[in-house]
Amino acid sequence: MWENNGCLFVQQTKLYSTLIMKQIFGIAIFVFVFPFSVLAETSVEGLLDKVDRLYRSDSSHATMEMKIVTENWERTTVMEVWSRGMNDTLIKILSPRKDKGIKTLKLGNQMWNYFPKINKVLKVPPSMMMNSWMGSDFTNDDLVKENTLAEDYHAKLEEHPSDPNQFYFIVLRPKNETVTVWGKISISIRRQDFMPVEQIYYNEDGEKKRVMEFSGIQQMGGKMIPAVMEMRTLNKNSRTLIRYKSIDFKPVFSKSIFSFSQLRRK
Repeated sequence: MWENNGCLFVQQTKLYSTLIMKQIFGIAIFVFVFPFSVLAETSVEGLLDKVDRLYRSDSSHATMEMKIVTENWERTTVMEVWSRGMNDTLIKILSPRKDKGIKTLKLGNQMWNYFPKINKVLKVPPSMMMNSWMGSDFTNDDLVKENTLAEDYHAKLEEHPSDPNQFYFIVLRPKNETVTVWGKISISIRRQDFMPVEQIYYNEDGEKKRVMEFSGIQQMGGKMIPAVMEMRTLNKNSRTLIRYKSIDFKPVFSKSIFSFSQLRRK
């Protein structure tokens, strides 16, 4: 009798052990995979990092079209862009003909423009950082600080004002040492795929000044990205659309491309 009961006890013990191990294994997968892909990403730091790295990798090479629309005129510019990490960028204007060959080099928080017609490289001084870049609704400061939101601002994850079930809502306020005209920036991010939808810029008085919208989400270069960005300056009644035509997140190019000598090369 004891032998039968003993065998039954051993079998039950093995069964329970197997079930427990399966549960532990399942929990381990949940803990190590789910938080990394979801919980970590939904922290304010994780969400900001995804926004900062959306169009970047260790390196990237893109072709894009920029269309500027004002009350009196429209202009379309085609440009080629190379980037390295989060800090270095080279932009080369391909068209229109009158602007062809103009280049912008960004190294960290510093920026230079090359104008082929006068064959000169000019550094953009701090006093001109808020000036328009190439007549667009984007400023020189936008290019310099495009990937430093987490460094330059205090970020807080708040409830979305209109649709909290669909969007994450990040509110950014500048740190004391950050030099900026913006008193606040808000970012709306889709919960389903972590894609940014809207970025709003406020002045120090809390007035809405600029709105950037992201659209045209598609796979490019092996990543899902919004292929279209539209920046609207509210008090000027103007807007600038940037449309990615192609992007490669694993390009091969020389490190010397981010240099002053490269600025002068045709």
